[in-house]
Amino acid sequence: MKRCWLVGVLIVVGCACMMGTVGVEGYPDEDLIVSLPGQPKVGFKQYAGYVDIDVKHGRSLFYYFVEAENGPDKKPLTLWLNGGPGCSSIGGGAFTELGPFYPKGDGRGLRRNSMSWNRASNLLFVESPAGVGWSYSNKTSDYNSGDSSTATDMLLFLRKWYEKFPSYRSRELFLTGESYAGHYIPQLANVLLDYNAHSTGFKFNIKGVAIGNPLLKLDRDAQATYEYFWSHGMISDEIGLAITNDCDFDDYVFASTHNVSKSCNEAINEANEIVGDYINNYDVILDVCYPSIVEQELRLKKMATKISIGVDVCMTYERSFYFNLPEVQKALHANRTNLPYQWSMCSGVLNYSDTDPNIDILPVLKKIVQNHIPVWVFSGDQDSVVPLLGSRTLIRELAHDLKFKITVPYGAWFHKGQVGGWVTEYGNLLTFATVRGAAHMVPYAQPSRALHLFSSFVLRKRLPNTTHPSIDD
Repeated sequence: MKRCWLVGVLIVVGCACMMGTVGVEGYPDEDLIVSLPGQPKVGFKQYAGYVDIDVKHGRSLFYYFVEAENGPDKKPLTLWLNGGPGCSSIGGGAFTELGPFYPKGDGRGLRRNSMSWNRASNLLFVESPAGVGWSYSNKTSDYNSGDSSTATDMLLFLRKWYEKFPSYRSRELFLTGESYAGHYIPQLANVLLDYNAHSTGFKFNIKGVAIGNPLLKLDRDAQATYEYFWSHGMISDEIGLAITNDCDFDDYVFASTHNVSKSCNEAINEANEIVGDYINNYDVILDVCYPSIVEQELRLKKMATKISIGVDVCMTYERSFYFNLPEVQKALHANRTNLPYQWSMCSGVLNYSDTDPNIDILPVLKKIVQNHIPVWVFSGDQDSVVPLLGSRTLIRELAHDLKFKITVPYGAWFHKGQVGGWVTEYGNLLTFATVRGAAHMVPYAQPSRALHLFSSFVLRKRLPNTTHPSIDD
């Protein structure tokens, strides 16, 4: 019953950071991206490169940083992490969801994302932990990772990234991500708060945490998947009742079947078989992509884009093709050690802990909120992998534990005169919101509504409960 919280619509995974040559803005010239192959012209700057977090073992994390489209000096810094565990935030967040560019259908160029989150913030994406994407270590044992080591390495990364970009040290910092980043981001926030508590000098200026379709508590999130299948007509009443009656999800453990009854296992297997391979579990209303056809068309330099309700369902293959072009890696200052494997969305070399997905994240979120840091949890309502049914319940339980009263009753929020989703708020610090028509990767399926939600988050505004024009209409 091993599950993987992949972060994509995948049908299928030094020296202390030296300043180097510094430009007039105090940013590292060696990391400046002049232009990416096939990139439309833009007015903002992009940077990419490595931060060496362990000189002795040669462990380095790869990052991509894009300035805000307008007024970057006055806008905050937002860190985005994808999950997996072991999947690329650059391949996912940066070039499929919320970054300024998407791959073209031919896999050799880029098209502009007009709803990029860099309209509201400067954006930082990191391939973490080592072994993901172009991040690497010269010590093989470093690829044995878990939640704790990942958070610690990200603390080291951020401290040394600020050496490259010193003007951001005092900037407001927002921590965001999706899927297994429901573990990454809260535990990183926890590590940063501990660092702040013991630091007599520099402190991270954390202003908010936002996580989308996040894995928070495995037993509830796993159960929600089968509730979602049933509620959306994807399995029968009989199978739904069998799972309800025979499965004790309180005993559900990641990557293990020893504590699952035979009848439960049979019911779950039958449910998965009925749902089948021709449904994208990360977005149940999208068509699926047929990779063999796409790969053939990409090699023949044909346009391979397949569209389903306005979404390119084959973007993951076009993106992989693009990132493995030598000229693209050169422009990104990536793959400096000539890794013996191709770039892939999710790592084939990482050995991530099988027990850490069982960690209950609610106590971590509780600590963050008790430090007066706003937490937003948002859910695309077409995701069956980490459905809103589990997240909504967990956030309500967290609010009850915190003894928070409802400050915004559950109701619709609006974008461009239409319902953008539903939202509720507890204690002025804890928000749960759905995004209507969105998937596991919320900005991928609903870029405009996702940008509205993110802009509200960083501007500390509640989502509008009327059809009046919104902040980014």
